[in-house]
Amino acid sequence: MRGLQAEGGVLSWRTEAAAALAPGQVRVRIHAAGINRADLLQKAGNYPPPPGATDILGLECAGEVIEVCGQTRWAVGDRVCALLAGGGMADEVVVDARHLLPVPRGMGWADAAAIPEVFTTAWLNVFELGAARPGEKVLIHAGASGVGTAAIQLCKAFGNPCWVTLGSQEKLDTCKALGAEGGVLRHEGISALQADGPFDVALDPVGANYAPEHLDLLALDGRWVMIGLMGGRKAELDLAKVLVKRLQLTGSTLRTRSADYKAELLSRMEGQLWPLFESGQLKPLVAKTYSFDQAQEAFAELARDQIVGKIVLVASEADA
Repeated sequence: MRGLQAEGGVLSWRTEAAAALAPGQVRVRIHAAGINRADLLQKAGNYPPPPGATDILGLECAGEVIEVCGQTRWAVGDRVCALLAGGGMADEVVVDARHLLPVPRGMGWADAAAIPEVFTTAWLNVFELGAARPGEKVLIHAGASGVGTAAIQLCKAFGNPCWVTLGSQEKLDTCKALGAEGGVLRHEGISALQADGPFDVALDPVGANYAPEHLDLLALDGRWVMIGLMGGRKAELDLAKVLVKRLQLTGSTLRTRSADYKAELLSRMEGQLWPLFESGQLKPLVAKTYSFDQAQEAFAELARDQIVGKIVLVASEADA
C-alpha cells in the first residue's frame, strides 16, 4: 500500500504493508481525498496525529469498500466517504465502520471526499457546540475556506443569517452567492461588522488577532467557538465584557475526539444533512482537483490561500 507522508516539511510517498482488519473495521479503496489546512500544519510539523493514528496524511476520503470484518452496515462494493484521524491520502485505508457515510446519490468521488471533515466541523461547532437556533446570527471567519463554505450553506439551510470575514472581494462575492448576508475583508478590520451584529455564534479559526473584537461583536449569551489559531495564540481580553454579556468561549478540535463521539456525531449528521445533499440543497464546493501524483502542487495551491472551497486529490482510475 502506498501512502503520502511528510518528513521535515517535505512530502513523499512510502510503501508499507496493508493493515489488518479488526472486528468492526472496513477497508476502503480510496478514489479521492480532501486536503485541509490541518494537513498543511502536519506537513510543517505543527499538528502531529493523535496517539495510535497513522502518520499518513489525510483526514477525509471517498472510495469503495473492498473488505469488512465483523458485523457492520457495509458490504463490499459500497460507495462511502470517511472521516479519519489520518490515512486518507493513500491507496487504501482501514477505518472504524461507524466513521463511514454513504456517498450521496448522484455524487462523484471528488465531491464526496470534500464532505466529511469540513461539514462535520461546521455542523459540530455551529449547531451542536454553538447551539445556533433558527434566526440567530452567525459570524464565520475564513468564510471562503472549506469549513467556511460548508458553514454558510448549513446556515442558509437551517435559517441562520450569517456574515463572513475573508481576504478578497472576489471571495466575498462567492460567499454571498452561497448564502452569506455580507461580510468584511480582513484588512478592513472585523469591527466593521458592528452594524450587522450582534452575533449569537462565532465560528473562529483565527484566534488571537480577532479575539478582543469578539467581545464587542457577540450578543448577550453569545457563543464563541474557537477551532484554530491561524492568527496567534495569545490575546488580552476585557473579562468584564465576558461577564456582563454571559459569553461562552469553547475550544474545539475534532481529530482527537473519541471513536464513539465521532460515530454518534456522524450518525446525527447523516439523519440531518444527507437528505439535503441528495436534494442538492447542500453541495461541497470543490475549487480544484489534482491527481495523487500532483500532491506537491495541490499542497502549494492550498498554502497560497487564493481558492474558495476545497482542493481534492483524485486517483487516476477514479471516475471523478
